[in-house]
Amino acid sequence: MGLTVKFIKTVTGQSLFATGDRLILAVSGGVDSVVLCELCHRAGYTFTIAHCNFRLRGEESERDELFVKELSKKYGVEVRVKKFDTEEYATEHKYSIQEAARSLRYGWFDELVKSPGPQSHNAKLLTAHHADDNNETLLMNFFRGTGLHGLTGIPVSYGYIKRPLLGFFKEELLAFATENKLAYVEDSSNQSSKYTRNYFRNELIPAISQVFPQVRENLQDNISRFKEVEKLYLFSVGELKKKLCRQKGAELHIPVKQLVQFNNRAFIYEIIREYGFGEKQVDEVIKLAASDSGKFIESPGRPYRIIKHRHWLIISPVQPAGSAIIAIREEDREIGYEDGLLQLQSIAYNGQQPPATATEVWLDAGELQFPLILRKWKAGDYFYPLGMKKKKKLSRFFIDQKLSKSARENSWVLETNKRIAWIVGHRIDERFKLTARTRSALKLTLIRPA
Repeated sequence: MGLTVKFIKTVTGQSLFATGDRLILAVSGGVDSVVLCELCHRAGYTFTIAHCNFRLRGEESERDELFVKELSKKYGVEVRVKKFDTEEYATEHKYSIQEAARSLRYGWFDELVKSPGPQSHNAKLLTAHHADDNNETLLMNFFRGTGLHGLTGIPVSYGYIKRPLLGFFKEELLAFATENKLAYVEDSSNQSSKYTRNYFRNELIPAISQVFPQVRENLQDNISRFKEVEKLYLFSVGELKKKLCRQKGAELHIPVKQLVQFNNRAFIYEIIREYGFGEKQVDEVIKLAASDSGKFIESPGRPYRIIKHRHWLIISPVQPAGSAIIAIREEDREIGYEDGLLQLQSIAYNGQQPPATATEVWLDAGELQFPLILRKWKAGDYFYPLGMKKKKKLSRFFIDQKLSKSARENSWVLETNKRIAWIVGHRIDERFKLTARTRSALKLTLIRPA
């Protein structure tokens, strides 16, 4: 099977992107990204090129930039270049050079993907990570120390980031480049083993292959197995959480006695991690369970705290529930407010029929612009009720729905870019419904106090 055919089968088989999507290729000028450009070109995909100049290798960095600009001319596509003062940024933020480069790179990519333009809601960023990168990541995570998820390697798809070459080994890409006489540039720093990844690539894996010649293929098989194991693990954890934890409005209540009886640190971590707590806080939770009522610990990552109240541990938002206006970021997954708890989940949409309930709605993610605003409704608000082409004032909608004065006063709306997308707990706006053009959906679930 030719590499181009294998590439197309990977893209279509895993639904990574489609012909009409706006594709942005992260291109360094090395063989991996050059092959990615050629494969996308041969497969008939339209794309633009994005190149980062980190100014870390002097003339070589400038050479790479010029090469990528010439490459864009070859394909007749737009190229965007960003120069970074990486060393200064690393010093300022106390990052390693590698951490700084990654932060700068993906920060800029995020800006490119979310910039307005044709098919902006279908924008995808393609990177040229391949199977050997995946193996190196698995081993680095293992030796650094990791949980099960760290053994599943690099995800082929993560939000708008797509990695269509993860199933290809480096030698396949090199052979393709040689066969098709593709020019590319070499990064001299790749030969130095002072960087962690290079050490694994240049020293450790070749040494292991002397004993286990199939080490690269075996690591790929292990990644596949770990991914399958993780699915079972997460399902089991989810079932246990349903039995043990009780959702009460914006709070999660956990019975201390039953939690302690499990005697399982991993289970505690799975309960608290979605609220911004890390593995380092597991010991604090265990101590909290044995402490006096009224003690609490705070999340280092999100505005939540865990409070010991009699025989319960209560995970509660720090943000006061009485807030009348709440900004919702794209990465938020739960928002507590005075009317309950709003859960958010991004879903790849393939034409499936969502549940038709007042407390669970699906919106076309491509029509949404973050941050979303959750607020009390006000006089003059209007929307386009689902199924209708004309706008309607909320005051009239509430009368038609025969809502009591109290219910009207306590009604909330979800707003995006000054447009109401959902009257929470009632009806969505026609402009945000799922259509045949929808690629991804935002699932919103309202959980009210019992």
